[in-house]
Amino acid sequence: MKEYSKITKSHYKSIKNIINEVEKSVDFNPHDLRKILRKYPRDNNGIFSRDQIITAYKLMISQGLKIQNKVVLDRIKMKPTRTISGVAPLTVLTKPYPCPGKCIYCPNDVRMPKSYLSSEPGAQRAARNLFDPYLQTYNRLLAFNNTGHNTDKVELIVLGGTWSFYPKDYRIWFIKRCLEAMNDFQINDRRDKLEKEHNVIWEELKAVQKVNEKTKVRNVGMVIETRPDYITKEELIDLRKLGVTKIQIGIQSLNDKILGANLRGHSVKESIEAVNLIRSAGFKIHIHWMPNLYKSNVKIDKEDYVRIWKYIMPDEMKIYPTSIIKNTELYKLFNSGKYSPYSYEELLDVLILCFSKTPRYCRLTRIVRDIPAQDIVAGNKHSNFRQIAENAFTKDGGRCNCIRCREIKTDKVLKEDIETEEIIYKTPTSKEFFISFKTKQLDKILGFLRLSLPYKKSIKLIPDELKYSAVIREVHVYGQVVGIGDKAEGKVQHLGLGKKLIIRAEEISKKNGFEQIAVISAIGTSEYYKKSGFKKGELYMHKTI
Repeated sequence: MKEYSKITKSHYKSIKNIINEVEKSVDFNPHDLRKILRKYPRDNNGIFSRDQIITAYKLMISQGLKIQNKVVLDRIKMKPTRTISGVAPLTVLTKPYPCPGKCIYCPNDVRMPKSYLSSEPGAQRAARNLFDPYLQTYNRLLAFNNTGHNTDKVELIVLGGTWSFYPKDYRIWFIKRCLEAMNDFQINDRRDKLEKEHNVIWEELKAVQKVNEKTKVRNVGMVIETRPDYITKEELIDLRKLGVTKIQIGIQSLNDKILGANLRGHSVKESIEAVNLIRSAGFKIHIHWMPNLYKSNVKIDKEDYVRIWKYIMPDEMKIYPTSIIKNTELYKLFNSGKYSPYSYEELLDVLILCFSKTPRYCRLTRIVRDIPAQDIVAGNKHSNFRQIAENAFTKDGGRCNCIRCREIKTDKVLKEDIETEEIIYKTPTSKEFFISFKTKQLDKILGFLRLSLPYKKSIKLIPDELKYSAVIREVHVYGQVVGIGDKAEGKVQHLGLGKKLIIRAEEISKKNGFEQIAVISAIGTSEYYKKSGFKKGELYMHKTI
């Protein structure tokens, strides 16, 4: 049992004093909280933890004590940046299972799903919960809640090898259990019994999804990761049935010689075709790209990165410089002198180029994978290399324009400082519009919408339900997570930007000759889109314009 459960009424006086000082503090920062906690110790021995303060704070409010102040909770909460992007990202891992790939750089930890190490933080959480999807989801929600984060809007991120290679029954069951944990969390009814995989049918999943549409903790986005050679129209239809809205896909390189040397198992052609199918089905595209692969070099990687924006044009990216891990084929090549990792300067050179060439419509979600330094035999061991590269880029007068670097975060916004920006770019299958609201002075992004206008020549790639429709692939408004139905003054999420973006998307679609517009809605956002006139179809929501 965690310590925060041991808080008693005898502690209330000290906690009230802590809360009062936190509220009154001018220009508050985390160092101020530590000073305040030491000033009011717990039982004259030790200090209160943040989750203890938060638990007591919530309990006092539930008992009618008039101390509620949302500024206090924002200041006390742990790692506030976790929910700063407008949703609570909740990552779960699938069970250890074989992978069809034979990539020479991939870790082979039998305790984990392929490509993951037992020392990684997310993998450790999964193992503690026996890889059970229900327990992983529920306990992560509990951790968010106990550290002051709002859990009304959850993006479920399912990681672990190649999702599409797992048995279909397991995949349906896994998502069903994750959603059941969200549905149960609102009534604090955790079911500790582990439920074994069984032949879950689609109807059972649909029943759980129906509950989640209106529950307290809603799934507002669902992500899986897979390989390009496992993307088919049939697979994408199954992913929509599950509720998936974003696909992480390992491209790794756009050079067939590099892919072949690393035994990746697919070609550049298959990667491009997979992305075309994903976009045509309305999903958000999140690719993985790996510099410093075997047989590559700085020049090849730079050319490869530029090539991405000609053929792939992803919405999001993870850049994972190759790491040398023990018990891999790459490790053998390294020991024999046939492979050398980039030097600090070489990797810095590549990443600076990446920052300079990334367009404004893309989000560089992560740079450098979260592998503990002790597991890396050679190569980059700086977990903060993104910051190092950004600082070097900025020092030379550059500025990364990716979405992540321009998020509004906790900055205050004046309505008169808001303006719209529309970026148009062409892909092999569509004309894309990235419509956003941003601040005039600092160029901080407040919210955006991705609109896809498919070409007639792409009709064979498009699911039947989307034929002849413009497609909204994403609507996202930034700012700290605000509870569903809450009206928080000054919060970006309640400036009505989402509805304004949808209206603009309808105008553009109509102007370009479309009479129908569809949206790839997450399970928990269907009620939101209904308010804008959309109606549910089999896999998407639709509106006549």
